[in-house]
Amino acid sequence: SQVRRMPDSSHAGVVLYALDLERVAAFYECVLGMERRVSVAEHVTLFSGDFQLIIHAIPAPIAATIVIQSPPEPREETVFRLFFTVPSLSQAALTVAAQGGELFPHGGKDHGVRVRDGCDPEGNIFQLREGTGRG
Repeated sequence: SQVRRMPDSSHAGVVLYALDLERVAAFYECVLGMERRVSVAEHVTLFSGDFQLIIHAIPAPIAATIVIQSPPEPREETVFRLFFTVPSLSQAALTVAAQGGELFPHGGKDHGVRVRDGCDPEGNIFQLREGTGRG
């Protein structure tokens, strides 16, 4: 059954293009605990607080030229990198791996917050931050 509710009016969000729409949407839904609000053939909208993550299928002509390796090769050269706050980096690492992604072994601290970079099942780089989400 497809979820097809209108998304809430969010203050911020991002569109992430994916070759395997359902796999990438399920990855972020599980890792970040986001709520699926819209699920149709060309996109899935995930919602958390004031933020929407829209996973959009890559158009067929472009998709035909893309090969995703297993494990995925991280796409290091991007214009921006998303970050998300999670309650526990160690728990998130298990969920990320179970969903076909990877948290890189070396982490660090950013303004006193533990952080680790990783990639989703298609190699898109993100950062997870451990904490309460309050700035």
